[in-house]
Amino acid sequence: MKLYIISGRSGSGKSTALRALEDAGFNCIDNFPIGLLESLIDEAQPDQSYAVGIDARSDNLEALPDILAGMDAKNVERELIYLDALTGTLVKRFSETRRRHPLTNAQTDLLAAIEAESDVLRNIADLADLTMDTTTMRSSELVEVIRSRIAEHSAPGISVLFRSFGFKFGVPVDADLVFDIRCLPNPHWEAELKSLSGADEPVVKFLESHESVSEMFEDIAGFLGRWIPRFEENNRAYLTVALGCTGGQHRSVYMAERLGSHFAKKFGDVLVRHRELK
Repeated sequence: MKLYIISGRSGSGKSTALRALEDAGFNCIDNFPIGLLESLIDEAQPDQSYAVGIDARSDNLEALPDILAGMDAKNVERELIYLDALTGTLVKRFSETRRRHPLTNAQTDLLAAIEAESDVLRNIADLADLTMDTTTMRSSELVEVIRSRIAEHSAPGISVLFRSFGFKFGVPVDADLVFDIRCLPNPHWEAELKSLSGADEPVVKFLESHESVSEMFEDIAGFLGRWIPRFEENNRAYLTVALGCTGGQHRSVYMAERLGSHFAKKFGDVLVRHRELK
């Protein structure tokens, strides 16, 4: 069997993630009792995949680390996926949907509940095999990421995601490695390139005409080529590499695409995503 534990702060997309996995054929249960995880493993069908939702509503959260350690000792295939978003985004989502946060009460308002939930789930967040930042994701985008990164992840070894972003909009919270490429020549200041992205041929030609761009690529590719296998040897299932420029439109997009293409030849599961391109 393969077990995925889906957790995260309320409003981050856990229900969407579970529905996506259910549509992909997983056996899914939300708000699953932590104390029954061991029973689920004992009774599960060996050829089936399961996904359970665990969050701040769950009892015995403090027992989860020991339960996970027990699974590892038994060589159970399991992964803990933690979804999160910026606090302001979570407040906005609850305000727009008029849903009630599970930790709100007469003494605790929405913002206080969301912040308190961070403390409740901190240990789980620290144990996550994969953290996903859903701040800028629509539901359809989250479904696609869950499908491509989890449901269809059949290749052995590590799954590597290259994500471009703009520093002006904040660093992705789910990044394992962050590379700042704002020192490279900026196509934004070229009138004919400003409205294009780093995936467009004119921008690619502009960037590749500068030696510093190739040097940056070679240095990052060399670093990752050396260390990704070390992560893999350490049983790491996922690695998110974030490439950032100022606005996330040109340089970071180009570098993510080039690195993705380069490493797709070396690893079985490589994805490229652009946070600021809509």
